[in-house]
Amino acid sequence: MNNPDRRAIIALPIVLLAAVALAFAGSQGGAIVLGVPLFALCIALAFVIQWIAFIPAFINQTERFYDLTGTITYISVTTAAVALSSNADARSYLLWVIVALWTIRLGTFLFRRIQAAGSDRRFDDIKPSFAQYLLTWTLQGLWVSFSLAAALAAITSEEKPGLDLFAVAGLLVWSLGFGIEVIADWQKSRFRAAPENAGRFITVGLWSWSRHPNYFGEIVLWIGVAIIAFPALKGWQLLTLISPVFVTILLTRISGVPMLEARADNKWGGQPEYEAYKAKTPVLIPRPPSTS
Repeated sequence: MNNPDRRAIIALPIVLLAAVALAFAGSQGGAIVLGVPLFALCIALAFVIQWIAFIPAFINQTERFYDLTGTITYISVTTAAVALSSNADARSYLLWVIVALWTIRLGTFLFRRIQAAGSDRRFDDIKPSFAQYLLTWTLQGLWVSFSLAAALAAITSEEKPGLDLFAVAGLLVWSLGFGIEVIADWQKSRFRAAPENAGRFITVGLWSWSRHPNYFGEIVLWIGVAIIAFPALKGWQLLTLISPVFVTILLTRISGVPMLEARADNKWGGQPEYEAYKAKTPVLIPRPPSTS
């Protein structure tokens, strides 16, 4: 057994323990269905969907439906939370709608992208390994669970305050983040579609303000979700406000920014234009481009 396989086998129970801890915290003060906390059932559903999808993905050695499965999971979990909650309120439906809007938009975008590309290089080295590929799908279950945690806790909570300034402020923040992410993805897609831009890196639009404006937008929108959810949380449920923190750490320290920065450095590193772009453009938080 090689080291990556060994690390994957060790990581699997750690990921599941993290999910169990999250399920415990988010279930406190929440609805019960058939004697089981609804929040915990939703977390379990997120993982079950991944494991079911993993089977044909591993057999056929394909990653084409990885992002689509994530989309299905987000929608299925939030829908189950609303449908099985006996006292879903306006805040619950608001959270359900904005999560669905975000995941359908992003999931469709990512699915079309991988269909056009034919493959995703991130999976090339791990698909042949059962343990590593299973861990990858299991981590998606953890990603869905943690990013949705605050919304799920609010939807399943027995505490049901009416819509308030937190809901309004959170919706405005979510709208800002959603808009930034959509515009950034659209600008990059249009840039790549132009034949004259083949092999070039994007420096226009929001990408002149930030090297990763789409990730900034995603972080902001999850902050908005947490703000909307906050008034419905109490006690241990407040720990689910880690959602935007988790998304931030994941995108800036693990799978998002570091991976893309390394790939860009390997491709364009040392080129004067690229080095100048890096020097004057923030990694994440947008800043107006310098005129000097």
